[in-house]
Amino acid sequence: MFEDRMAVTAAPVLVTGGSGFLARHCILALLQAGHRVRTTLRSPAREAGLRAALAAAGCDPLDRLAVVQADLLADTGWGPAASGCSHVLHVASPLSAAAPRHEDELIRPAREGTLRVLRAAHAAGVGRVVLTSSFAAIGYGRTLERPFTESDWTDTGDADLAAYPKSKTLAERAAWDYVAGEGRGLELAVINPVGIFGPLLGPDLSASILLVKSMLEGRLPAVPRLMFGVVDVRDVADLHLRAMTHPAAANERFIATAGDFMTMQEIALALRERLGPAAARVSTRVLPDWLVRLVAVFSAAARQAATPELGRRKTASSTKAQAMLGWEPRPAAAALAATGESLIRLGLVGGGRRAALSPPQP
Repeated sequence: MFEDRMAVTAAPVLVTGGSGFLARHCILALLQAGHRVRTTLRSPAREAGLRAALAAAGCDPLDRLAVVQADLLADTGWGPAASGCSHVLHVASPLSAAAPRHEDELIRPAREGTLRVLRAAHAAGVGRVVLTSSFAAIGYGRTLERPFTESDWTDTGDADLAAYPKSKTLAERAAWDYVAGEGRGLELAVINPVGIFGPLLGPDLSASILLVKSMLEGRLPAVPRLMFGVVDVRDVADLHLRAMTHPAAANERFIATAGDFMTMQEIALALRERLGPAAARVSTRVLPDWLVRLVAVFSAAARQAATPELGRRKTASSTKAQAMLGWEPRPAAAALAATGESLIRLGLVGGGRRAALSPPQP
């Protein structure tokens, strides 16, 4: 383990998009480590909810947290947000559970927002930016016989590539181009997580959390033949902190995954095993590919699944993060169980009275 990674910086750390699932966990981890934190929100109205969620997680008082209003699509606010900060964790990025009407709805704020944050950080003399990218920037648009690694990139020329992986790839490419040119001297570290699960800090639901919620509510009578990686949000936040200060992390990418990728059927089985009666409505039946493609003719959501990813087996390796930064993620099944447990505790699983939770398996 890198012994100095928890050393407290004198200057605040900026975390962008403080109302998001991962950003809240990054803020919590930083505050618990003793850092002062500044975060951005698009609307000041979201500050009370953020502070309440952090307080509920045991982080109180919150006098080391400051909030600045800033939007990825506007220059206003980014200079004051980055001013005086030692590091920046750029976590904010658009992600919609539904298909956007046009890919630019995701690509533009992802790419332009990333460059705004990098320019503000460079102008403020920030030492290092940790960018939250995604496995979506690594493992889409092509098939490999081996696990994907940090040397791989998603093929944005693939005509079937969905808007989200395209947005993450173009935004990360733009970040690397910036620090190699205009932003020379600014250190960049990039985290490429797979599907992020784990306990919620408040009722805001990411796409991965919505998936588990839908499964627990029995709203997925069968699951398509898709597979993806699973990682706990607490471990992704921990990896951000490690990449923030570890000397070896400068100008490196790190995949964050808790192990081999899981099919949706395996995810359903893990939820049923870990949560017991609380997961009684989780279906483990598998939809045939032809039926998914038929439904895709009439459904935009199904069209996102009826791509070359349907039925494709893939996996990725987080060996680099583990070897270089001493990162040790929780098992994927534990992350999935923590997701379901927090959804139930927060009363966010509909469809009748709450089911009793079984103790998690060791």
